[in-house]
Amino acid sequence: MSGGATKPTWVIDKEKAKRAAANETVWLFGLHAVRDALVNPDRVKLRLVVTKNAYDKLADAVAQAGITPEIVDPRKFDVPIDEASVHQGAALEVKPLNWGKLADVCIGGKGAPLVVLLDRVTDPHNVGAVLRSAEVFGARAVIAPQRHSAPETGALAKTASGALERQPYLRVVNLADAMEELKAMGYVLLGLDGEAEVTLAQAVAEAGTRPIGLVMGAEGPGLRDKTRDTCDRLVKIPFTGEFGSLNVSNAAAVALYAVSAR
Repeated sequence: MSGGATKPTWVIDKEKAKRAAANETVWLFGLHAVRDALVNPDRVKLRLVVTKNAYDKLADAVAQAGITPEIVDPRKFDVPIDEASVHQGAALEVKPLNWGKLADVCIGGKGAPLVVLLDRVTDPHNVGAVLRSAEVFGARAVIAPQRHSAPETGALAKTASGALERQPYLRVVNLADAMEELKAMGYVLLGLDGEAEVTLAQAVAEAGTRPIGLVMGAEGPGLRDKTRDTCDRLVKIPFTGEFGSLNVSNAAAVALYAVSAR
């Protein structure tokens, strides 16, 4: 036998996952997403591919980032993104952002004492739109589980229209545990459910000045049982007429406005 004990399989798998995460990169595309990433000092930038037309529009941001662009023919825009993506002649390879610990962002972070929690929202366009609304209404973070949620991708960043660079997007190991941690910080967690008896406005008024976490599920399945049970209250956005369903990103915008206006 060779010296030293053999590592258990689960330890080896965990180490592989850490190495993979450390080497993970994301391709951002579109003029807004690329420009905002270029001027973000916290973003690790690896490779910039642009057409001459896109470079002319991004020249100041490129100079600020100190990165050497690869200027290519529009017909030979060869980067690993979906061919149907509207890249506008600009693509930037980056490392995912690290926003730090939940407590650091949600207690000492900037903005109003308000966060959004997403339960199984996997559509990057929905998450990007939520990030954009969260930034507009001054939320401290958008929180989602690492599994069964939209990762940081070019499609998400393009929909967020730059908000991904400024609005913390925290992906946690266990959403219910993160919810309990927020409650210990003093947050009131309001889960949106169309069948709830209490309206969002009523719950916000009763919360007074306490920090609020808006908990939202995916369209269709909604909140998981564990998530529902961990919320302090289930609330609804009242509607008129027979149709009473909002897309999760639209519901988030309405709910964020309702809380920020208190």
